[in-house]
Amino acid sequence: MTGFAAFEAKMLAEGLSQAAIKAFEYSYSALQSGATGMIGESTIESVNDIDYLEGRAGSIRESIKPDVSLLKKTVTDKPFLMECCERTENDKKGGHLARRLADQRLILRESAQCESSDEAQFQNIDKHRYFNTNNLWIRLDKLSEELKKQGGLIKLPMIKNAKTVDPKDASSTPVYQLETAMGAAIECFAGAGAVCVPRTRFAPVKKCDDLLLLRSDAYVVTDDFRLVLAPQTEGRATTVSLDSKQYKLVQQLEAALRGNVPSLVNCSRLTIKGNVGFAADVVFEGDVTIVNNAKEQKTILSGRYANQTIDLTNQVGLGKLAVSAVATTPIDGQKPGTSGLRKKTKVFMQPNYLNNFVQATFDALPAKDLLQGTLVVSGDGRFYNKEAIQTIIKMAVASGVDRIWIGQNGLLSTPAVSAVIREREGGAVAFGAFILTASHNPGGIDEDFGIKYNCENGGPAPEKLTDEIFHNTKIVSSYKIAAAFPDVDVSVVGKTAVKSDDASRTVVVEVFDAAEDHVHLLKSIFDFGAIKALLARDDFSFVYDCMSGVQGPYAHRVFVDELGASPASLINATPLEDFGGHHADPNLTYAHELTHLLGVDAKGVAVYGQAKEVPAFGAACDGDADRNMILGSRFFVTPSDSLAVIAANANVIPFFRKKGGLRGVARSMPTSGAVDLVAAKLGISLFEVPTGWKFFGNLMDSKAVYNKEDYTPFICGEESFGTGSNHIREKDGMWAVLAWLSIIASKNATPGAPLVSVQNIVENHWATYGRNYYCRYDYEGVEKAGADKMVAAMASSPSLAGQTFHGFTVKVNDEFTYNDPVDGSVSAHQGVRYIFTDGSRVIFRLSGTGVAGATIRMYVEKYEAASGNLSQSAADALKTLIQVGLELSQLEHFTGRKEPTVIT
Repeated sequence: MTGFAAFEAKMLAEGLSQAAIKAFEYSYSALQSGATGMIGESTIESVNDIDYLEGRAGSIRESIKPDVSLLKKTVTDKPFLMECCERTENDKKGGHLARRLADQRLILRESAQCESSDEAQFQNIDKHRYFNTNNLWIRLDKLSEELKKQGGLIKLPMIKNAKTVDPKDASSTPVYQLETAMGAAIECFAGAGAVCVPRTRFAPVKKCDDLLLLRSDAYVVTDDFRLVLAPQTEGRATTVSLDSKQYKLVQQLEAALRGNVPSLVNCSRLTIKGNVGFAADVVFEGDVTIVNNAKEQKTILSGRYANQTIDLTNQVGLGKLAVSAVATTPIDGQKPGTSGLRKKTKVFMQPNYLNNFVQATFDALPAKDLLQGTLVVSGDGRFYNKEAIQTIIKMAVASGVDRIWIGQNGLLSTPAVSAVIREREGGAVAFGAFILTASHNPGGIDEDFGIKYNCENGGPAPEKLTDEIFHNTKIVSSYKIAAAFPDVDVSVVGKTAVKSDDASRTVVVEVFDAAEDHVHLLKSIFDFGAIKALLARDDFSFVYDCMSGVQGPYAHRVFVDELGASPASLINATPLEDFGGHHADPNLTYAHELTHLLGVDAKGVAVYGQAKEVPAFGAACDGDADRNMILGSRFFVTPSDSLAVIAANANVIPFFRKKGGLRGVARSMPTSGAVDLVAAKLGISLFEVPTGWKFFGNLMDSKAVYNKEDYTPFICGEESFGTGSNHIREKDGMWAVLAWLSIIASKNATPGAPLVSVQNIVENHWATYGRNYYCRYDYEGVEKAGADKMVAAMASSPSLAGQTFHGFTVKVNDEFTYNDPVDGSVSAHQGVRYIFTDGSRVIFRLSGTGVAGATIRMYVEKYEAASGNLSQSAADALKTLIQVGLELSQLEHFTGRKEPTVIT
C-alpha cells in the first residue's frame, strides 16, 4: 500500500506485533477510501495525505488522538475497548460501566435506564467508579464477525428518555425520545474490555456545569488544538454545581454569562443556587458558593472571591435592564417568504404576534452574536413602524444585545441597512438587522406590514436560517423582554445610555443620520462630478418619484445636496405612513404620476399631447427603496433590459472600471435572457437563480466567505424591478438610478452635442444584441387553493416536447430547480417553465411577497435577433405567446380570472 511502509516502521518501533500492524493497515485502508476506520463512533472523512497521518504518530481520528499503546492493547486481546475515566462529582449523572450479573458482561448504564428510586445509587461515584468517555476502539475483523452472526445488525439496547417537545420549556408537551448509545455496544462483544485513561484524553461536556468549566481558564488549548486542564490545576478539575433549574440549557448559561466567563483555574469548587449573572473580571478561588433567593437575576460583580459564600438575594438588581419572560403560544402562519414575514398590519398588532416572531429569530441566532452585540433596527416608515421598533429594542436588550443602531425617525431603506451593516464604523460591527418593511406592498393600518432579518454580510437571511426561524415560531412558549427599558426618541440624533441599577451592564441606543452611510458608499462608487455635469445641461431634466416611501431623505441628500438638482425634481419625497394612500410599487400601473409626466401609458406605449415638456429621464422607487423603474422621454425601459444595458456599460462606472471590469452577472430565472447575451460577449460568468436576492448574495460571497471562485465585480437583477451589485447584499434602487445617469453622462460627454437619450441608448443596445420582448402579467388576490391546483397541474404534466401551440413548438416543460454552486444547497419548485424551440419562454410562479390570497405571475419572453423587427410594442410582439401561456396553464379555469391585475 502506497505510503504505508514508512508508517509501518513507526509501528514496529513501538513494539507492535504483526497482527497489530495488520489490523492497523485494515483501518488505514478504510481511512484512505473514506470508509469507517478504527473508531466506531462516526465515519472518518477520507484523508489521502500520509504526512498528515505521520505527523500525528498513529492518529486515525484526530479529534480523540488515539495512541499506539491503546491500539496495541486493542488488537492483541480485545475486540472492543472503551476508554473510561474515574468519576468525579461533575460526572455523576453520566453513563457508567457496570457488570451484568446474568453473563458477567460489561454494560453501559445510562441515567434514563434507571428507576427514579435507584438514582441515588446510580450517582454514587464510589460504587460506580468509571464512566464512558465516548472514545471507542473496535477491531474491524471482530465487528465483521459479529455483524454476520447477528444477521447484519448489532442489537443495541434501547433507551427511553423522557423529554418535552420544546426542550427549552419544561411545561410543553411531554414525549419519549427513543435512543441508543454507541458505547452500549460493549455488551455485544464477548471479551470486551475497558481501559482507564487520564483526563488529558478528553474534555467532557455533559451539562452546563462542564461547559462553564471548559470555557474558563481551567482549560487551555494545546498547540495541536486539544483542550486540556491548565497546568496550575495539577490535573484536578474544578467541581462545578450550577442550579439545574436556572442553567439546564446552553441558552440559559449564555444569558447568564453574557460573554463574561469567570476565572476558575484556582477554584476547587463552585456552587451556584438561584438565578445569577456574571459581570466581567470575576475570579473564584478555593470553595465558593453564590446564592440568590430572589426571582430576579442578580449579578456577581467584578472582583476576587475566595473560600466564601456570597448571598445576592438583597443586592440591587438590573432595574431598567431586568429581563422578564412572558408566556405565549405559537401563532400559525409565521413562515418567512422570500423577503421576510408579511401580513396585514392589524395582524402584526395582535398581542404577541410581533414578539413571537422576534423571539423565534433571536432563538435561531448564535448566542455569541447577541451577547454584547450590535443590532440595527429600522424600517420604511409605514404604519406601526415606530411602535414595532420600541418593542424590538426591549426584546433585543432582554436577549443580551448591548448596542442598537436606529436610523433617524426610525427610517432606513433596505439598501441603506445593508450598507450600515457592511460599512458603519468600518464594517463587521453589527451582527444583523431587523428591517420593518413590506417593500412594495401598500402601507397603513388596513394594509400591509412586514419584518425581515438581515445577516452579518448585509444580506437577507438564507433559507437555512429562515427555516429555523419558522420552526421556532411553531414551538415558542415565551418571549423575553426588558419591559422597563425606556422608550427611545428616534427623532433626535444621538446616543442614549441605560445602566443597570447594579452597574454591571450598560445598553447604548444610537440614533444616527439615516442617509450618511449609504450616500457615502454611493459617492465611492460613482463619478458624482460627471453626473452633476449632466444634470446641469439645459437639454436634460429629470423627475424622481419616491412614492412617499423611505427614499425621500436619501433622494434629497443625493440629488439636491450632492448633485445640485432642484428640489422640484423630486416628487412624493416625504415619507408617509400610508404612502399617501397609494401602492408604493414602481411599475407602469402604480407609478401613474410619473408615467403621466414622462409620457407613457400603463402598457409602456408613448403618449403625446402633454401640455408641458416631457423630462428626459424619470425614475421611481418602492416603499423601502430597493426597487427601481427607469423611464426616458416617452420610453419605458423594462427591468430586464435595464440590467443588460447596465452590465454592457459597467466600465463607465468607476467602481467596476478600477477593478478591471465585470467578472460575473446573474439574473433571476423569470428575468429575460437579455443579460445572457451581454455575458456571452464579455466572456464572463452568468448565473440563473431563483427569485430572491439571497441567491445573488451567495455568488457575491463565493470567494470571501466560501473560499471558492471570485465572481466580483458582479451585477445582478430581477424582472421585478430589482437591480444591484456587490457593493451591498440587497438590491438598490438609488444605485440603479445613478448607474443609468452615469451611462447617460458617458454618452453625452461632448459639450454642445445633441442629447443622447435613454431611448437612443436602449435602441443602440438592441441593434447590437437583439431584443428580448418581455412582459409580466400579475394576477393578485387569487384564491390560494385554485392557484395551487393550477401550478400542481402544470408541474405534474407529462412532457410536451415536440408539440406545437399557435406556431410555438415546445422544447421542454419543467419545474426550475437551482443547485447553488457556492454552498451546494438545492432549491426546488422555483417556477414552471415552458421553453420553446426558438428560445421563447412562458413561466409561471406564485409570488412569496403578497399578503392577501395568492399572486400568480406569468412571464412571457420572445427573442428577436438584431437583424429582425426591433420596433414593435411588447404587447404586439407577445400577443400570440401570451395566448399560448394562458391556454397551457388553464388560468381562467383554475382561478376564474379573465384579466391580469397588473401588466409590466
